[in-house]
Amino acid sequence: MTVLTPERPISRTPRKPTGLFIPELVYFEPDALSYPKGERIMEWVRERGIPYRMTTSHNRITNLPGEGEMEQYKIAKRTLVVGVRKTLEFDQSKPSAEYAIPIATGCMGHCHYCYLQTTLGAKPYIRVYVNTGDIIAAAKRYIEERAPEITTFEAACTSDPLGIEHITGSLSELISFMAEEPLGRLRFVTKYQHVEPLLELAHNDHTRIRFSVNAGYVIRNFEPNTSRFEERIEAARQVARAGYPLGFIIAPIIWYDGWQEGYAELLAKLAQALPPEAGKDLTFELIQHRFTKTAKAVIEKRYPKTKLEMDIEKRKKKWGRWGQNKYVYQGEQQNALREFITERIFEHFPAGRIDYFT
Repeated sequence: MTVLTPERPISRTPRKPTGLFIPELVYFEPDALSYPKGERIMEWVRERGIPYRMTTSHNRITNLPGEGEMEQYKIAKRTLVVGVRKTLEFDQSKPSAEYAIPIATGCMGHCHYCYLQTTLGAKPYIRVYVNTGDIIAAAKRYIEERAPEITTFEAACTSDPLGIEHITGSLSELISFMAEEPLGRLRFVTKYQHVEPLLELAHNDHTRIRFSVNAGYVIRNFEPNTSRFEERIEAARQVARAGYPLGFIIAPIIWYDGWQEGYAELLAKLAQALPPEAGKDLTFELIQHRFTKTAKAVIEKRYPKTKLEMDIEKRKKKWGRWGQNKYVYQGEQQNALREFITERIFEHFPAGRIDYFT
């Protein structure tokens, strides 16, 4: 058989970096414009010629454009709502942290499995809060109440705040605040690579930046509109070199044909890519795929061609915090996933720490 060799190597056009999120429509609460951050965001919007509207409440956007629910959902994921956070009582955030610190709600990503599909319900637009001074003051009170214990805050319970940091600057404010708090700690997780605004900040090791990673099969099929795996890992390298404590969340861990190879490859790639300083205080959080009946209905409606397996008959019930049963993998599958991934983690990162498997 004759093998034809090209006269010149085939050149491949490099893929463009994942761009910063630019909303297509912005809503402002009138009160938001009385805060410096609200004014700055309005200026940012006007400079880019982005259409904007006023709204009475960031919790109630009733005039989103689009014909039909599906089109409105897609438009909502590209819509930014700028408001004032009135509720300053923080929710618990177990097992990740003591409290969730609310600087944003909603995400521009289209991850099929995301629990925000149901927790945000009919409000999938991205909300940011301009009164970060009030939010930080509330965090200060929580820290003082729990002294002399350390209090940890999770900034990504209901959003991916790094994806909008270029608009809000809120993560930078929190990192700088926590750096000066002996008993305060911050952590957040992201699927985006845009860490540049955080790299020169004085953080005093009080903020742990974690990246959500997964097998290639999961990222390709279920994580549209997020940064590529290689981009996330390059960002993790930058974060480690900037001295931040680093972590990875492998979530959701999905059982699929070839999952062993997929997760083994994932951890081998991490080990190959990370600089030595990343291993000094490296954490992992492992979360198996789960869903509720409500989530299943919403996901199948919004992503009708999804390959996400949600067969209730193959799953085990687990009580959920909000009163709904979750469907997780059967015991044997859970054990196999946990044991295999745990072994690979300690094979590549013997000094790493697994915070939990759930």
